[in-house]
Amino acid sequence: MLSPNQIVEMMMEKDAFSSWMGINIEKIELGSSVISCEVKEEMLNGFQILHGGISYSLSDSALAFASNSYGNKCVSIETSISHTRPAKLGDILIATCKEIHRGRSIGIYEVSIKNQDDKLISIFKGTVNISLEEW
Repeated sequence: MLSPNQIVEMMMEKDAFSSWMGINIEKIELGSSVISCEVKEEMLNGFQILHGGISYSLSDSALAFASNSYGNKCVSIETSISHTRPAKLGDILIATCKEIHRGRSIGIYEVSIKNQDDKLISIFKGTVNISLEEW
């Protein structure tokens, strides 16, 4: 059986988008993950703040790493995000994913993104389908 860290390493090897975002894996445990990235110029929208799709993508990656950490392949089936404050160029975003519920076929997770000053940027909720297929 693979460890949670080995699973995430395998996922990152083929994840061009997470690599483009410059995601750093800070901590992986069963059902949880902490990842981070720095806000780059190409991540800004017309208001010169972080594009909402980036915070969504960072949250989605944190969800993927946490839910897949058990060794079964998981894919999201429903997600939502609430943005609470803007992030700016140079901010460091830290996404923390926690497992709320895990059954045989469904998992529910919450991701909070904070900046380097511990200010809440967004809250994301994701539901995944847990397959029988293993990594």
